[in-house]
Amino acid sequence: MIESTGFSGMSLLRGLLGIIALLGIAYLCSSNRKRIDWKLVTYGLILQIALALSVLYVPFVGIFFEFIGRIFVKIVDFSQAGVAFLLGPYAAKNGAVIFLIHSLPSIILFSALVSLFYYWGVIQRIIGAFSWALKRLFRSISGAEGLVVAGNVFLGMTEAPILARIYLPRMNKSELFLVMVSGMGTIAGTVMGAYIGILGGNDAAAQIVFAKYLLTASVMAAPGSIVLAKMFCPQTETTDSASLHYSDMKSEHHGFMEALASGTMTGVKLMVNIAAMLLVFIALVAILNYISKDIIGQYTGLNEWVASVTSNRSDGFTIQFILGAILSPFSWLIGVPGPDMMAVGSLLGQKTVLNEFVAYVQLQEWKTAGIFLYEKSVVMSTYLLCGFANFGSVGMLIGGLGVLAPEKRPMVASLGIRAMIAGALTSALSATMIGMISG
Repeated sequence: MIESTGFSGMSLLRGLLGIIALLGIAYLCSSNRKRIDWKLVTYGLILQIALALSVLYVPFVGIFFEFIGRIFVKIVDFSQAGVAFLLGPYAAKNGAVIFLIHSLPSIILFSALVSLFYYWGVIQRIIGAFSWALKRLFRSISGAEGLVVAGNVFLGMTEAPILARIYLPRMNKSELFLVMVSGMGTIAGTVMGAYIGILGGNDAAAQIVFAKYLLTASVMAAPGSIVLAKMFCPQTETTDSASLHYSDMKSEHHGFMEALASGTMTGVKLMVNIAAMLLVFIALVAILNYISKDIIGQYTGLNEWVASVTSNRSDGFTIQFILGAILSPFSWLIGVPGPDMMAVGSLLGQKTVLNEFVAYVQLQEWKTAGIFLYEKSVVMSTYLLCGFANFGSVGMLIGGLGVLAPEKRPMVASLGIRAMIAGALTSALSATMIGMISG
């Protein structure tokens, strides 16, 4: 695999082209182009690039993110102590990682700890500080918007809106759209451990590296989601910017044991849900590949043609190849090296049509198999896939926000697909910036 050669004029030009293209898509999709706040857009882009540069080139910032990443990796290791007790010798990796045993159980422990820290008020203080910083940097967003955007960096897209549930029924269209986009463009801390386990495998050093990437991607998504949400749906109505303090966000649990038990049960439900979706989605891909490759490709000669045009990097007329071919121009646009365009495009397609778990599993398999020629492509893919922007999440948002604010359900449903697109562009914007400054 070819390593990054560092920052260069060509990477700068490719990155600028990608950023302009992504902003151009947002501009074309805008509901009111004349009301776009270009000052907010500029501030958001500067903040995103500053975060990326700081993590890569400012030692103490990089060390801080690596330290947080080590904490996540350690929690993943701690979860394996519980797995070892339950499964005994079957929990041993023995050179191989079993996703159901070695990655998914960390979701339960993360969920339990988040619930416990929320009960103690730790999560609220962190979110409150992050929200305060966002509100000061983006003065045109309301306090509730800043709170939910900050919450989405640490919580899930259905949990973060609960922080401002009292305010949700009074949100206007632009505010509600930002809530949805920030949920689509970020990931939940509860599933980050599983992503680390997928991408890092048995290699502790690789786990720390990918933990750093995922943490950076989630933080960068906060200003990115604000930029794109306010371009897609500019603020044209008055907002109620009543201040919200972290002390107003109190846990509903009456003791730390209740909080721990509740978080554990939530994690169990989430783990089972993810496992079931992966089983169905990956089986669905196998069914589609049987039709496209084993039937159509075999009897039409398309398998041999695909193998020849991809230099045997793709073994036939698969769904992965089709998605890669469709989205490879977009991959080139955001700065992915030419030989890896189809692979990265395929990952983006799998993430959008299925979900990010399926895409990350595929990324790990292709990385191990040597499909990627450039290390930069793996790094950019990690950022590109770091978000919940897929068709399934649209339904989850409609369901979750519909419960919290029933009167807003029609508006949420009408904005769902546009929020998914804006969320996908948020992750793409982060990946483009990382590709631009890493060379």
